[in-house]
Amino acid sequence: MKHEKHDLNDFQSEMKKRLKRGRYIHSVGVMYTAMNLAMRYDVSLHDAGVAGILHDCAKEMNNEELIKFCNSNNIKLTEDELNNYSLIHSKAGAYMAEKKYKITDENIINAIRYHTTGKPGMTRLEQIIYVADYIEPNRKDIPGLAQARSNVYIDIDKTCGIILENTIEYLKETGKSIDHTSIEACKYYN
Repeated sequence: MKHEKHDLNDFQSEMKKRLKRGRYIHSVGVMYTAMNLAMRYDVSLHDAGVAGILHDCAKEMNNEELIKFCNSNNIKLTEDELNNYSLIHSKAGAYMAEKKYKITDENIINAIRYHTTGKPGMTRLEQIIYVADYIEPNRKDIPGLAQARSNVYIDIDKTCGIILENTIEYLKETGKSIDHTSIEACKYYN
């Protein structure tokens, strides 16, 4: 792999080998959606593509493997993350992007780190990956998806608010733990 150049085709090939078929298709959808949004919001297409294709690079690890990976790499996990394991792959993925895939751009690393929770005051790239993960064309229909898709090219801040509200509502309804970062981000964007 040509790490210095961060060739998108190389990352795509790597993710095709590493991820299950459905997750790979999702990651390609996120990559293209992110690049499309990058054109609209004047962000580097390359950075959006790299963050998009790598955003779920740690997702194939099971919960036990994720915890072990984080512990052995000194990745601090919050109580929220330990109560909702589906959040952990973001931190593990950010670490993998930096160490395994040699990503040095902190903005790309953070876009991967916050793609599940969002955070208050996201950079445009962080917003793009957060939104692209939610709206990419292969997503099954979920409440608020159509609204997010129709708003995203008009106002990405408002779209982040819509997605955060919908996600928190879904987590409440299903009795899952809600990350404090998402709650703070929801307040920020609404």
